Amino acid sequence: MRKKIVRSIFLACLLVLLASLALILGLLYRYYSSVQMKQLQIESELAANGVNVLGASYFQGLSTEDYRITWIDNNGKVLYDSDADSTEMENHLSREEVQQALQTGYGESSRYSETLSQKLLYSARRLDNGTVLRVSTMQASIWTILLAFLQPICLILILALLLSFLLAYRLSKWIMAPINTMDLDNPIQYIGKEDYKEVEPLLRRISRQQQQLKENQQELEKTSLIRQEFTANASHELKTPLHAISGYAELIENGMVKKQDIRPFAGKIRAESQRMTKLVEDIIDLSKLDRDDAKEEEWENVDLYRVAENAIDSLKNEAEEAKVSMNLSGSSAIVYGLPTEVYSIVYNLCDNAIKYNRPEGTVTVRVAEEPDRISLVVADTGIGIPVEDRARIFERFYRVDKSHSKEVGGTGLGLSIVKHAAMNLRATIDLRSELGRGSTFEVNFPKPKEMTPVQPEAQEEAEEPNHAIKKRKKKTEEKKS
Repeated sequence: MRKKIVRSIFLACLLVLLASLALILGLLYRYYSSVQMKQLQIESELAANGVNVLGASYFQGLSTEDYRITWIDNNGKVLYDSDADSTEMENHLSREEVQQALQTGYGESSRYSETLSQKLLYSARRLDNGTVLRVSTMQASIWTILLAFLQPICLILILALLLSFLLAYRLSKWIMAPINTMDLDNPIQYIGKEDYKEVEPLLRRISRQQQQLKENQQELEKTSLIRQEFTANASHELKTPLHAISGYAELIENGMVKKQDIRPFAGKIRAESQRMTKLVEDIIDLSKLDRDDAKEEEWENVDLYRVAENAIDSLKNEAEEAKVSMNLSGSSAIVYGLPTEVYSIVYNLCDNAIKYNRPEGTVTVRVAEEPDRISLVVADTGIGIPVEDRARIFERFYRVDKSHSKEVGGTGLGLSIVKHAAMNLRATIDLRSELGRGSTFEVNFPKPKEMTPVQPEAQEEAEEPNHAIKKRKKKTEEKKS
């Protein structure tokens, strides 16, 4: 940047110098031309007085080094010329300065002479006998003046260039000093100071970018910590059922289990396997949500009420085993998104409401189309969530009641899946809970801008959003058997 400032100042000084030189030469040329004309007037007056007194004898032995003298009669015939043969010269009656002299007594002009092939200045005076005496001299061109002053001009140019470069160097150093000494780690401190007014927008932008970088760094560190915790928690959660399966299998393998106890042991192995399978499925679902691979072009209109019906139907067996009744109210409401993510939100909220409920409890699901949103409410009459735990319940593997979670086989990932799916679908989640009396989760989906009506032949697909729901229902049926 400093080089650019030096170059700009130097070029500006050079242009000003050249423009000034051109202007000075123009003024000098005009002044020199006016001086020449005044001298010419004096010479013509002296020559006219000489001819008036001496006549033609005035020209004998006359030295005219820088001037040309022409004597013309009143008819325009050239009687004498100091630089050419008068007998061969054309009539001069039409010359401007001759006409003026004949009429007023004096005339002057400047023009290109074809005889001498030069531009001349002319001064003519009418004599006492009616003839005209004209004196002329070559007019100096601007290049002649430039060559005459070439040496001093070159010296001035060299000095001016050196001074311009020195000035540009010192000015650039002075201009850049505040910027070079600026602490860019804390640019906000310079805002409002006189020396930094011109760069305030840059300082504000640097400050904003630094703040964004800090936030991004904190977010990356937080994400890294979450991933580390997730890996550790996932390993721990998988280790428990694996140890149980390994222990039961080892007892059976070594013949240390009575024949009547083999079936209960096999049941425990199957239960731990299912728990581990559910954990792996939730981890895979969560990983897919983290990647957010799905493009919005793959989204479609999904009937939230139909999805809720399917989710409740899939969880019917779990609800019966937990002695929890499930109720669905509301009407058809279309949301726009990936069917699998919509289903994950409903299924995991209902599954969570069953697991953390009490015997003879109730899970109420309501779907409603509000003026500005689509609302899904899942309310239970369970254990509730303490105030100190509400900020963390959406964290992976976080459990409010760890002992109860072990009993019901919770993985600790359900609400985390709900949170990520809601973020991908641009939905918001509100939580209301009272300890010992239950919790209510409300998910608000944005209303679709343009909804594609469900065709009659696609009704079955609307009721079963995609193969993932069928897969979930199939697994439920397998559990029942």
